[in-house]
Amino acid sequence: MTTAEAVKAKPKKKEKAWQTTLRRLFRNKMAIVGLIVVLLQILLAVFAPVITVHDPIRQNLGSSELPMFSDGHWLGTDNYGRDVWSRIVYGARISLVVGAVAVSLGLLGGVILGMLAGYYRKLDAIIMRFVDLLFSFPGILLAMLIIAILGTSLVNVAIAISIWSIPTCARIVRGSVLSVKEKEYIMAMRSMGASNLRIMVKHILPNVTAPIIVFATMRMATAILSTASLSYLGLGAQPPTPEWGAMISQGQDFMWTSPHLTIVPGIAIMLTVFAFNVLGDGLRDALDPNMDVEQ
Repeated sequence: MTTAEAVKAKPKKKEKAWQTTLRRLFRNKMAIVGLIVVLLQILLAVFAPVITVHDPIRQNLGSSELPMFSDGHWLGTDNYGRDVWSRIVYGARISLVVGAVAVSLGLLGGVILGMLAGYYRKLDAIIMRFVDLLFSFPGILLAMLIIAILGTSLVNVAIAISIWSIPTCARIVRGSVLSVKEKEYIMAMRSMGASNLRIMVKHILPNVTAPIIVFATMRMATAILSTASLSYLGLGAQPPTPEWGAMISQGQDFMWTSPHLTIVPGIAIMLTVFAFNVLGDGLRDALDPNMDVEQ
């Protein structure tokens, strides 16, 4: 065999799982668009004080309702003379933080309940009936009920959305645990005397992370939209907090004279929700073990 043939015959180095996932993800153009938009939103939120000139809550009644592309206010001003661009940028910070906190708390509760229900058959019926009870309430109405009890604030909005997220996450995790716990390596760990906690944390949980990641990404879109909806209804961010839903609520009275007060935050919500949804779709396809790698 010649040297060239030997090189060709040399087996390729096995690709790691995360490398395969990234390669699949980067083949999905829409997912990349979503990822870019999400990263831009994160950069806006982190560097908000650097990329804005005006205070988002400072009023200047002498410059109220300036149109877009005005000198010093390229997205105009609202009816109180506050810079719309500054409020949009700081609104991204609020939406992302509230969404991340809500999804994290929802994941924490959902993963714990789902793991327990999937692993312990005796707890399955009890936990799933509790999950069914939460599912019996429409999501936004459940959030409104919780806020009515706790009071109107962004902290309570995050808590309400997290409770709303628990049942869906619990069902997803439970289904994954039920399929994983019957695998041969789990049986082997039991026969070796490993504790249930060790099996769940070290051997089952890492193997059910793919659906959890996809759920978290797509749930961010729901959390951001829900935060804006609740703030629009006056149950979330309170004036003068620069939150997108509250901005739409405050600007709707000026729809005919200053439409940018509702259109601009509406576009911000639309782009962010779209970005997280298409990114979640891309991650779902990239993490699917049955997907043809060469496709």
